[in-house]
Amino acid sequence: MCGIVGCVYGADPRERRVSLERMCDSIAHRGPDDDGYFSDAHAGLGMRRLSIIDLESGQQPVTANHDALQMVFNGEIYNYQTLREDLRARGYTFKTKSDTEVVLRQYQADDLAFVDALNGMFALAIWDQTSRRITLARDRMGIKPLYYYWDGVRLAFASEIKALLTLDFVPREINPEALWEYFTFRYVPQPHTMWKNIYKLPPGHLLTFSMDDKEPQLSQYWEMEYQEGQQAMSEAEYIAEFEELFLDAVRLRLIADVPVGVLLSGGLDSSTVAAAIAEVHNASLNSFSVAFENTPDIDERPYAYQMAKAAGTDHHEIVIGQKEFIDFLPRFVHYTDEPIADLASVPLYYVSALARKKVKVVLSGEGSDEVLGGYHFDRVVQLWDQFDKLQIIPQSARKLMAGAAAPFLPRRWRDKLDWVRYSQPQWLEKEPINMTDYMTSAEKLSMIKALPQFHDSMQSLSSKVRASNSSMPLHQALYIYCQDWLVEDLLMKADRMSMANSLELRVPFLDHRLVEWTTRTPPWVKVHKQNGKGYETKWVLRRFAETRLPKEIIERPKQGFPVPVYGWLSGELKQWAGDLLEAPQSKVYEWLHPEEVKTLLQKGTRVSSSMRDKQNLWNLLILELWAREWLS
Repeated sequence: MCGIVGCVYGADPRERRVSLERMCDSIAHRGPDDDGYFSDAHAGLGMRRLSIIDLESGQQPVTANHDALQMVFNGEIYNYQTLREDLRARGYTFKTKSDTEVVLRQYQADDLAFVDALNGMFALAIWDQTSRRITLARDRMGIKPLYYYWDGVRLAFASEIKALLTLDFVPREINPEALWEYFTFRYVPQPHTMWKNIYKLPPGHLLTFSMDDKEPQLSQYWEMEYQEGQQAMSEAEYIAEFEELFLDAVRLRLIADVPVGVLLSGGLDSSTVAAAIAEVHNASLNSFSVAFENTPDIDERPYAYQMAKAAGTDHHEIVIGQKEFIDFLPRFVHYTDEPIADLASVPLYYVSALARKKVKVVLSGEGSDEVLGGYHFDRVVQLWDQFDKLQIIPQSARKLMAGAAAPFLPRRWRDKLDWVRYSQPQWLEKEPINMTDYMTSAEKLSMIKALPQFHDSMQSLSSKVRASNSSMPLHQALYIYCQDWLVEDLLMKADRMSMANSLELRVPFLDHRLVEWTTRTPPWVKVHKQNGKGYETKWVLRRFAETRLPKEIIERPKQGFPVPVYGWLSGELKQWAGDLLEAPQSKVYEWLHPEEVKTLLQKGTRVSSSMRDKQNLWNLLILELWAREWLS
């Protein structure tokens, strides 16, 4: 695990080396154990290393072809031992025991098709001096980040945006479209970032650029494409297949030359990971939990402790309060580089700091809800099934019914009327859903100054529905979740908060073999209609858990990562929020109308305000903190 940087443009190698060192210094938290550099007249690479595998000889950049190939790598390849043996059979030799060298040899053997063989999380760069070509690659699900800057002449890349901002030629200019998207999603969707000319390399993509090219070339090497019409199997066969894949995914993610632990919230996902570790791992294991003080209604520690006891882990807890939460926020927006208003980021930072005292690697449960149908999908699928019964009515009649009913329905139901008007495969294309949906286009247009007319943010998800290659609403929705919410919120905060503590976080639910299996299984394997008992989310995971987890954990409602901040906004944090947004040095007034900011502040701090008002205020507060950190 590392932080990587690099650039491609003509320059003196010594001057470029200074720039690379400055870039690496800005992300030293990603790799405090070592650094390494390469620079020639056309390109340069740099890295900061967190030693996990091959502690003694795993330095980077790694080289091949008499140093004509240079590579820096961030991540882990879990099947590297198998790949090494295959490559040896093809005549390749190795100087180290690292997974990084295996990746470079795979590139030598298969050129750009090398990524197809990799099972892991990664962001990497390979410079070929002979062809003067740089190749960037990001893992299939986007677990590891990779950003690049392109201004028409110079290409630079890094694991974190802050490294790019150290370069003299990279201006700190805001991307107005990203600001527009942020107020709806609370994050910036790919490929954009909050910074002009800085982009995210999308998951499952390669970027190649040679000195003879006019611009970088993007290509997609993997897609989460739902495949329907597969031969049906019995419930027992589906459960057996899931069990085999999931246990192997966990087993592979325990490979390390340093201690490994597990983040344990007490929910179904992390508890299942802990149970799987106990089943395939015969060494002692540390588990870690976090809670807020004086919040017994959202304290999940009893469940975490119950699971830790069942799995036989050495359990550790940390309790934080309002002061710790607020005090961390200036550092939080520094680590994230662009605004992300997910409250759970802060407790994740503190539990990562706790874990780092004992281990260098942790496993966690991210991705389960997005690939297996968690969250609220029991209620949503039930609603879809009810709407599906109306499909027997001619479409023209359904449209008349919807139009007549609209004036009498609350907003949350009016938004769903397109499900009546159109056929089932079109529902989410016409009315897409996402985990986050805050400000409408009209609200943003009234708040943001001198803004061009951008597309409706939610409708931007419609193209993802078409890309899912599915006619089934559940599969379309999960595809949307995996393309946006999972990558830009959950995985981004997981990477930033763990790496801020020099801790590697691994996610077995996102093993690409397991993800591909979920795309081949029918919707009921994910969300299941129970006879007389309603609908059940993550059906196959619950069947796996039945013989491994306490019943109370399997049956308890999902809580996410509960944080009491929205309640604080109308109490102890009301003054803090006002001081932040009404101060003379407040940054948001550069973009927003003052009267609209004042309205948001008033609405969000009322005791009787809606959750949506509080969420919109929190998004604004994070934007202000971010602007103070990066635009001052």
